[in-house]
Amino acid sequence: MELNEITEFKSSPLVREKLANIGYTKTFAEGEAILNENSYIKAIPIVTSGSIRVMRTDEDGREILLYYIKAGESCIMSFLGGIHQDTSKVNAIAEEDTEILFIPIDKVGLLIREFPEWLDYIFRLYHKRFEELLDVVNAIAFKKLDERLLGFIKKKFELTKSNTLEVTHEQLANELGTVRVVVSRLLKQMEQEGLVKLGRNKITLV
Repeated sequence: MELNEITEFKSSPLVREKLANIGYTKTFAEGEAILNENSYIKAIPIVTSGSIRVMRTDEDGREILLYYIKAGESCIMSFLGGIHQDTSKVNAIAEEDTEILFIPIDKVGLLIREFPEWLDYIFRLYHKRFEELLDVVNAIAFKKLDERLLGFIKKKFELTKSNTLEVTHEQLANELGTVRVVVSRLLKQMEQEGLVKLGRNKITLV
């Protein structure tokens, strides 16, 4: 998909043409790692199709979902880490088959100088990601796990634009930073309450 076909990417044709000229495109299969923690960031990703989930891992290997990156969006953590020549603090995984336009780090300064709207794009993304991270903190601090699980499932439905998710209880547990047995128990309770319908590695929103 071309950048000019993405309604979420609001920029002038001149900026989109510049990005296409200096960037390079790669495709990733569902579940494929795009960026690993502690790896150096050499390019800023802009998702042109598909979506990415960004995860954080603790010392015990437990993961928690931070946010999703959709078509027309970029990873602000990659941007900040790249310009400061720092390593990545997150893992980025293809949530589905995904195409990404990568902008080399050494071209980012040029874009900022030439196109103020590119900087505005970065600030808007930063604001959105900050709000999403606040939501994660609030959910962990103030919400019960069953509320977090239901909200998480609904977010996945919105992302996939489908009423049925193909996902294992283990995957949900990993992304919520808990264990499978707890997720299975809560999903069974939600099914009894008529909120979802469970199948083999499938969840349908009622």
